[in-house]
Parts: sequence; structure tokens; C-alpha cells
Amino acid sequence: MRNELEKDILKILVTEEELKARVTELGTALAEKFQDQTPLFLGVLKGSFVFMADLVRACPVKSDVEFIAVSSYQNATVSSGRVKINHDLQQDITGRNLVIVEDILDSGNTLAFLKDYFMAKGAASITIATLLDKPSRREKAVSADLVGFEVPDEFVVGYGLDYCQRYRNLPYIGVLKPEVYSHT
Repeated sequence: MRNELEKDILKILVTEEELKARVTELGTALAEKFQDQTPLFLGVLKGSFVFMADLVRACPVKSDVEFIAVSSYQNATVSSGRVKINHDLQQDITGRNLVIVEDILDSGNTLAFLKDYFMAKGAASITIATLLDKPSRREKAVSADLVGFEVPDEFVVGYGLDYCQRYRNLPYIGVLKPEVYSHT
């Protein structure tokens, strides 16, 4: 199965070993920041699920987890700019310190929307942890507090990131061959 997926990968940007090392560093940084607190790790589905699981395990503090599902891509390779909530929070976040866990920060539309949304719901603080940062695509003035890796303006998949719901299970971050998505 993996060979079937890997034939569509142009190159590997971030190896499995590099991911493990960096996620451990990010978890340590969050543990220092939230020592003696109980942050709420809030994963943005679906892309963040692999990163979120590893990050929570790498952060040895008492914490809760929650998920929100939003969409702005609708199976395209660029954001539509419109963010839609597909699955909302299941608990009250009033007075909570949130750690928004995102797979990739590119246009900034989703994170700008979520920051405003969570502050309006009463969050005490928001820390953004993103696995990947693609600043060349930024449309909104939003930045992450913790970044795993900065990536170039290429279409990346793996470690939770997808194209048309595929490639999430690759253990690394790879660049998808343009011919895979250019026909859609």
C-alpha cells in the first residue's frame, strides 16, 4: 500500500526521524509554558490528528483534548478563503488556556477565524502550535507561537496532511507530484 502512495511523491521534505525529534522539542516547550496548568489541546481536524497525538504524548502536563472540524479547501489545493465549522467543540472553553494544534499554517484564514471564534467563546489564552508554516501563502496577519518546520510553496502531504483524503498515513512530509493534482 505504501508503495502505491509513494509513487505520487516528488520528494521528501521532512523525514520521519526529523518529525519525531521536532515534535519532542515542541512538546517540551509546551510543558515548560504550561507547567502547573491544565491546557486544552484543541486539534483542527482532520489534518492535525497525527501531529496532535504525538504532541500530546510529548507534553507531560495534565491536559484535556478536544477537536474541531473546519473546512476551507473542499478538495482543492488552495484555500477558498471561507471557513466552515463542520464539527464544533463539545465542551465549554470559558477561562481555558487553549493550544490550537494545526497541521499547516498557509493562508492564515482558518487560524484567524478560529482565534476570533475561541476568544468570543471565552478562552483565557490561545497558543498556536503548527506542524508546518508556509509564510509565502499568508493572506491574514496570523502567526504561530510554535512551528515545527517552515516549508516552501509546494503542495505537501503526509503525517496527517492530505490531498482528496489520501496520503495522510505517510510517516513523513512529502511534496506531491503536480501531475497528481493538476488535472482536478
